[in-house]
Amino acid sequence: MTRTPPPESRFAVADGVTYHFHELGQGPDTVFLHGGGPGCTGWSDFGPVAPYFAADRRCLVVDILQYGKSEKCRISGPMWDFHAAKTVALMDVLGVERADFVCNSWGGTIALCLAARYPERVRSLVVTGSMPVFYGPLAPLPERGHRGRAARDVYYGGEGPTREKMRALLTRLEWYDAARLPEETVDLRWRQSLDPGERELAAMTDSPRGDWQDLTAELGLVEAPTLFVWGREDAFLTPDYPLMLSRMVRRGNLHVMDHVSHHLQEERPAAYHAVVEGFLRSVNHP
Repeated sequence: MTRTPPPESRFAVADGVTYHFHELGQGPDTVFLHGGGPGCTGWSDFGPVAPYFAADRRCLVVDILQYGKSEKCRISGPMWDFHAAKTVALMDVLGVERADFVCNSWGGTIALCLAARYPERVRSLVVTGSMPVFYGPLAPLPERGHRGRAARDVYYGGEGPTREKMRALLTRLEWYDAARLPEETVDLRWRQSLDPGERELAAMTDSPRGDWQDLTAELGLVEAPTLFVWGREDAFLTPDYPLMLSRMVRRGNLHVMDHVSHHLQEERPAAYHAVVEGFLRSVNHP
């Protein structure tokens, strides 16, 4: 699998913080928000699939704050509220009144919070591998719920980030088929993880990422049609969990994809696009 080179970098200042993003395609505004693993960026998570969507959509592939080339600001207060408000400010600057959101992991939790707080800004949501709820019978067990944070500590600990540690992290937690993990993806994530700002944040012990939020109450406020797309072999949470989420959101739906883990949009981009684009078309043009 060879990645398409990213479009030209773009930057925008929104509500006092600087975002980095890529823009490609024309059509309905579609915002892509990536996950929270070491070295994640908008393009690392969605580069393999964004060109599919760009055939008939305006794709805004964003580096969320504290990642990629976006500002490494410190966050105080509830973390998802902070990200949601800043993302809305970015939409304002870019002239996006309403958007479809296609998201992975942390990005999906941001988008769910945004949809609850600012329902008029969201047409639809696609959420993969996100953990917005930590209570209830199907909520993640502690060893699974904290797996991502533990992996981050191991990755940045000891001798610090190495390419070998990045490959081990990706094959253990994010990709189902290690034999198909492109070396280009390993390099992309590893090199970004060396960013001084990201390493400084990882070393801090005073919660620079904000206060953790459970979004149980907020999910009931989400009005936008929402598709949870899950890898059957997701290393963090089994498909029972997104089934619960899909029932907590009023217009929730669930699709489970086989032989993929946490980053299905990278492992099977054509299949992911087919499922997601079909959903987007059905809910926006019933």
